[in-house]
Amino acid sequence: MLVAPSVLSADFGNLQRDVEAICSAGCDLVHVDVMDGHFVPNLTIGPVVVSAIAACATKPLDIHLMVENNTFFVDLFAPLKPGYISFHIEEEKHPHRLIQKIRSLGIKPAIVLNPHTPPESIEYLLQDLDMVLLMSVNPGFGGQSFIESVIPKAKKLNEMRKRLNPKCLIEVDGGVSDKNIHILKDCGVDIVVAGSYVFNHVNKEEAIASLKI
Repeated sequence: MLVAPSVLSADFGNLQRDVEAICSAGCDLVHVDVMDGHFVPNLTIGPVVVSAIAACATKPLDIHLMVENNTFFVDLFAPLKPGYISFHIEEEKHPHRLIQKIRSLGIKPAIVLNPHTPPESIEYLLQDLDMVLLMSVNPGFGGQSFIESVIPKAKKLNEMRKRLNPKCLIEVDGGVSDKNIHILKDCGVDIVVAGSYVFNHVNKEEAIASLKI
């Protein structure tokens, strides 16, 4: 299991310290939640702050766009050369075109599904993706409880990717902890996003290690 701590739960007054801490504690990716206050009812960070995160991170960035006008934000963040950029299928009118654009920029494209969105909605896109992110909370705020219905959804997506694109990774974001990590692993999940579980833990290395099963 790969672990991508979400900096949404970091101490923004000590952001460099916290980003360096999770990287040295053994995370695999640094998950960055970009929210525009329109697609979700919250505002987070723009390219100036994300550039500062990239400068002190020793692991690839995993940028999760929760925005309207995805193409505009892809252009904003592409110069930072993140490992992944993911966008919500619920918002994008031309997902295949955007997938191609992200890949042409040397970045791995990913699609995000909200809790209510079925995996079948991306069946004809799956072969072109490097990752699918399943939201196990409603997007917009950290610290929410895990939505159990993501478990059968992850199983269904795992069956689809085995058939259509075995190299595509499955990521789950929201309410992840050592209490549900084993069942997520059994569902075929490859990467977990953990915000408050990692950043609220006294020992971040121990917290990350508990998810690497």
